[in-house]
Amino acid sequence: MKRRTVLKFASVFALSALCARSNAQSYPSRPIRFVVPYGAGGGPDVIARLVGRKLGENMGQPVVVDNRPGGAGIIATEHVARSPADGYTILVGDTGPLCINPNLFAKLPYDPVKDFAPVTLSNTAPLFMVVNANQPIQSVAQLIEYARARPGLPFGSTGNGSMHHLGMELFKLMTKVDMTHIPYKGVAQSVPAVLAGDIAVVFAALPSVLPHVKSGKVRLIGVATGTRTKFMPEVPSIAETLPGYSLTLDSGFLAPAGTPNEIVEKLHDEIVKVLGAPDIVQQLMNLGLIPIGSSPQQYAETIRTDLSKFAKLVKESGARVD
Repeated sequence: MKRRTVLKFASVFALSALCARSNAQSYPSRPIRFVVPYGAGGGPDVIARLVGRKLGENMGQPVVVDNRPGGAGIIATEHVARSPADGYTILVGDTGPLCINPNLFAKLPYDPVKDFAPVTLSNTAPLFMVVNANQPIQSVAQLIEYARARPGLPFGSTGNGSMHHLGMELFKLMTKVDMTHIPYKGVAQSVPAVLAGDIAVVFAALPSVLPHVKSGKVRLIGVATGTRTKFMPEVPSIAETLPGYSLTLDSGFLAPAGTPNEIVEKLHDEIVKVLGAPDIVQQLMNLGLIPIGSSPQQYAETIRTDLSKFAKLVKESGARVD
């Protein structure tokens, strides 16, 4: 009886493996859906559309971008976590929902490590420290001096617990300056606030402030990456003044946990091929996005590392959600 039971289970497993290989070989046989946790125009949305268009051409099936904003990215992220693990519903996630939210919310409807199969870390979006050009602040060092002379100096962000907020909290922790946080709903409100002089400084991605930089209305005094960027090499890294300062806003593609390895590998190879195409690289760089194209294992390790990093930062800063 035992031998018969073992043979029965062995046959089931063998059949399951055969079906998985067969599905992977025919994948994709219908449109793929990229789920984005934000509205149109943001970094993950841009990545989804640029990669999706070329990926669809290469794989012979259209890629549909499904924007599901709201809930600090929780709505879209949960949706993908609970979707069938068949390679047809893919999250274009970023640092917020995957690495910051688990440290801000007491309970989430998804686990960023257990509920997803990372495909590739597609890009990083450097955040720049932006000040009004009319202020006498030419550098990070001068901002520190300016803030120390004006306790309670206001800074803006795209909301409590956002990367833009935590970037300034890290700055406060490392410099011991007293600054007041003014949260806004997004860059559409925080950038105009620094233009109007309502706040002294804000973090922003390059596309949202570049027109104002060119017009001379704002000044970029530092970039949050550990080193200077290739597309704005004249802007010093904050780490040049504050050694060890480094924050990056990463985006990547993730499938639901349980997606067959063959499908994850196929998606990885095809997406990385797109990210390496010269025209895609140039378009991303023009938008202030740095293409990466990591392995699934490297992306998984990045998520685990960032979860630990933000756990420490949230605890030390006392940051809370709205």
